[in-house]
Amino acid sequence: MMVTTTRKQLLPFVDGILNSYSQVFFSKNKVFAAILVVVTFFDWFSGLSGLLAVIVANVAARLIGFSRFGISQGYYGFNALLVGLGIGIFYQPGLAFFALLFFAALFTLFITIWLENYFGKYGLPYLAWPFLLAIWTVSLAARQFTELQISERGLYVFNEMYDYGGPLLVDIYHYINNLPIHPALLMYFQSLGAIFFQHHLLAGILIAIGLIIYSRIAFLLSVVGFFSAYFYYLFIGANLGELSYFYIGFNYILTAIAIGGFFIIPSRWSFLWVLLLTPITSIIITSTATLFYNLHLSIFSLAFNIVVVLFIYVMKFRQHHFSKPELVVVQQYSPEKNLYTQHNYSSRFDVAAQQTPIVLPFYGEWTVTQGHQGALTHRQEWRHAWDFEITDEQGKTFSGAGSRPEDYYAFNQSVIAPADGVVQEIMDCIDDNAIGKVNLEQNWGNTIIIRHADKLYSKISHLRKGSFVVKKGDEIKRGALLAKVGNSGRSPMPHIHFQLQENPYIGSQTRDYPIAKYIVKTGDVHQLKTFARPQKGETVTGITRNASLFDAFNFVPGQTISFDYSLNEQPDTSVSWEVKSDIYNQTYLQCRQSEAKAWFKNDGTLFYFTHFAGDDHSLLYYFYMGAYMVALGYYDRLQLTDQFPLAIFKNSFVRFWQDFVASFHIFMHAGFEMQYLDFKDDLSGSRVRMTSEVNLHYSRKSGSLSTFEIIVNHNRIEKFAMHTPKLKLNATETES
Repeated sequence: MMVTTTRKQLLPFVDGILNSYSQVFFSKNKVFAAILVVVTFFDWFSGLSGLLAVIVANVAARLIGFSRFGISQGYYGFNALLVGLGIGIFYQPGLAFFALLFFAALFTLFITIWLENYFGKYGLPYLAWPFLLAIWTVSLAARQFTELQISERGLYVFNEMYDYGGPLLVDIYHYINNLPIHPALLMYFQSLGAIFFQHHLLAGILIAIGLIIYSRIAFLLSVVGFFSAYFYYLFIGANLGELSYFYIGFNYILTAIAIGGFFIIPSRWSFLWVLLLTPITSIIITSTATLFYNLHLSIFSLAFNIVVVLFIYVMKFRQHHFSKPELVVVQQYSPEKNLYTQHNYSSRFDVAAQQTPIVLPFYGEWTVTQGHQGALTHRQEWRHAWDFEITDEQGKTFSGAGSRPEDYYAFNQSVIAPADGVVQEIMDCIDDNAIGKVNLEQNWGNTIIIRHADKLYSKISHLRKGSFVVKKGDEIKRGALLAKVGNSGRSPMPHIHFQLQENPYIGSQTRDYPIAKYIVKTGDVHQLKTFARPQKGETVTGITRNASLFDAFNFVPGQTISFDYSLNEQPDTSVSWEVKSDIYNQTYLQCRQSEAKAWFKNDGTLFYFTHFAGDDHSLLYYFYMGAYMVALGYYDRLQLTDQFPLAIFKNSFVRFWQDFVASFHIFMHAGFEMQYLDFKDDLSGSRVRMTSEVNLHYSRKSGSLSTFEIIVNHNRIEKFAMHTPKLKLNATETES
């Protein structure tokens, strides 16, 4: 037990060290971090100085009282790392140096915390500003410290190589540095190495390999960023020596990665801005280098810091074109994850409609008799609207002679609120028409308008006079009874006219806005639609909640869910999931054993996952895949379809190449399909059996990756099973 506790305490500290290295490239990839650690030790003393600086900063942050999480993420260490590497490369070992290193790391931590909070007020990153301020301050002060000695390492490279590894290492070093590489490519690799104060070609090659492992988009951006600068220098007639002087070209590399794929969603627009910012970065490098020359200071990453902060600041004040380019809202420390998550979210949900979801304003099954761009009245500025009527199996809208409003199935049916809101307006003084007659003077008939959000109002018309159970100014909840269906206004037969609009007036033009979720019935098959627009002729209904399904997927913060499961017929294993909420008030499941997390939403009629992080061999991961979206109501042969973010499919050869072109074209698609098969009901609850499938599509190829079976019985998950060509899993929910 003591060993386990010690390991849990040390793990965040080790993560903090590794992430301090990878954070320089906006990464948390451990393999990439390990490569960077090795690169820094190409100069052993510089590498040691950087490592000690990270340890000092992280330990000090913890002793002062900062969170383990921030330390483990490398937030407080990466600027200290750069300072340690920088002064370690210039000075010889000695007591005076280690004293300077200690206080320089501590000073860098203080500046980091100050700038983290200062820039945080404006929603901006502090980047490497602490490194710049700290190393400039230390460099100016160190000129007066007589006990410090300037390093002579690097003057006699081959002698040092021979001392480290004998003639073999000298031969390897000589071979690598004499590779037939174009001067521009050589400069690119050397600029990569210069980020960690290493100027060896091998250092740059290793970092490039690490970049590819971490992110194909980041690697592509590094190439685009550097070579756009290279060709710009050629075009404008600038001095290429500026790029090679201390290999200051790394400013273009870091700027490209930051703007092209980290703080901005990777896209054509982000790549375009990388190209457009190249001349600005060049101007800043040339001007500030001249200014700092008199102080005998290097500008280091100054241009990168200025351009990135300035650009993000400008983007935050836009009034239009928010997706050209689009800022990252929830940072996932991977350009691919940022892109695929955003692409998946926009394909699954209407981003604006997600904030205020609108549902159908009635119970039961209704038929769309006029949709958007209708042939009758839904034209021009009123084209985004629906007319709904109730039909029987023969398609008739009435019984008997159909000569009276009362003969029509829709007449006197309940009308309900499509979302939470406030009653803005009610018109309730118009008599119902005789069948076949219309009231053109009072076109809309009895009407209710509800305000749901800024510039979002719903309007329901042709209601029955005197049937309103709410009044103007009332606050109402989604599903609340409003009135009854009538036949008032321009209505030859009882029906509902439903539209969304931006203004609170009767007669306002319509707004194109989707219905958040509804069921379409075609024959004896039901299909779930999300954030879509009902089409003319479709029979639609809202989701009526099934108690067993709702209870089984009603995960409440503080709850613990336990499972026994077997994998490939091995002995049963027990796992427990805790329901938690994060700082964004988003709810997620966390596995106690693997620490994997799966974020989800549940609005009472629909359960769906939004994001997964952690062990992709855990039961929670398989559950995330198999129960990706679940309608909490039963409909015979109900079918659901959805899409996964590509980022969850790792180690795929096709995915590797998809990443390189993802900013311009996504040719892979990971689909989810679920079908409801069996339903049994008794006094104690319902038993529902569902199957689901995960499939992958690319080019003209497609294939099933895994299939699942879920049985919900009496408010719990009686069975969760998965089948793949290599895995067979069976799980049962147990008492917690």
